[in-house]
Amino acid sequence: MPIKWSALKVSEAMDMVEEFIDQAAEPLEQARLVAIAARGIADIPQYIDERLAHLTSSIGRIDYIRSSIKAVRESLPNGAVADELQRIESGAQLVLVA
Repeated sequence: MPIKWSALKVSEAMDMVEEFIDQAAEPLEQARLVAIAARGIADIPQYIDERLAHLTSSIGRIDYIRSSIKAVRESLPNGAVADELQRIESGAQLVLVA
């Protein structure tokens, strides 16, 4: 049974999201390292250290984003993207009515 929405467009959107996440990964890792270093500042109050710990943890959640992208891809019907690509490559087929 064909789907009415475009699995190909969803897949392409996930490719784009993943590309942006990949571009952001290195700067986010650098930010995480700076936040970790800030926790080592002498005589830092506990309430600041707790906020820095939360910040460090939040930055580290990029893996959750990657997992969400994977979950979207796994939710696409099996073969739907390939079927859609094949239809596009072969061109629109006219249905002849006798």
